[in-house]
Amino acid sequence: MVSTIKVAIPIFNNITVLDAIGPYEALHRLPGVSVTFVSDKPGLVVADEGTFKIEASSGFEDLPNPDILLVPGGPTKLLPLDHKPLLDYIRKAHECTTFTTSVCTGALILGAAGLLKGVKATTHWAAYPQLKEYGAKVTSQRYIKQGKIVTAAGVSSGIDMAIYLASIITNEKIAKAVQLMIEYDPQPPYDAGSPCKAGEEIVKLAHELWIDNPK
Repeated sequence: MVSTIKVAIPIFNNITVLDAIGPYEALHRLPGVSVTFVSDKPGLVVADEGTFKIEASSGFEDLPNPDILLVPGGPTKLLPLDHKPLLDYIRKAHECTTFTTSVCTGALILGAAGLLKGVKATTHWAAYPQLKEYGAKVTSQRYIKQGKIVTAAGVSSGIDMAIYLASIITNEKIAKAVQLMIEYDPQPPYDAGSPCKAGEEIVKLAHELWIDNPK
C-alpha cells in the first residue's frame, strides 16, 4: 500500500491568499499527495486584510506530523509572530517533516519559531531586514533549499517553489505536467517584479500603498 504524502498549510487571520492557494494548486494535484489547511481549530480565517476567507478543515492537533509543512505569509505588521499555538505547532511538526517551507513573509514565522538561524533563506523583498533579525542568511533568490528548509520569495514565487517540490517528491515529468495543467507560463505585461527591475519610484509607491499601511 502506497502511503500518502501529507502537506499541512497552517492558516491564520490576515494571510495573503496566493501564498497558500498558489502552492496548493500545484501540490494537491500530485498523485499520492494530500493537502490540508490547518489552524488553531477548524473553521474560517480572514485573509487578505478582511476581503477573503479560507476554511481550515483541521486543527493543529489533527495533523501533528505532516511530511511537508508550508507556511504562508501576510502583511508584516499583522503576522502572528508571537502566537504560541502556531509557533509550537511549527516547531513540533518540523521535527518530523521531510520539508519545512515558507512563502513570502511566512519565512518570518519560521524565524520566530527559531528555525532559520544560520540558514540561507528568502522572503518578500520588503521583509529582508526583519528576516536578518532572526539570524537568517538572506538571499534574493526566487526560492532556495538548505537542508530540509525551503523558502520562497514574495507571493507568486510560492508557485515556483511548489513546482520545484513536486519534482522532488514525484519526478520531473510529473512536475512539468502539473505546471502545464495549471498553465503556469508567466508573461507579465511589465518587467517590474523585483525592486531592482521596478526602480525607486515604483518601490516607493508599493511601500506607500500596501507595505507601510496594511488595512
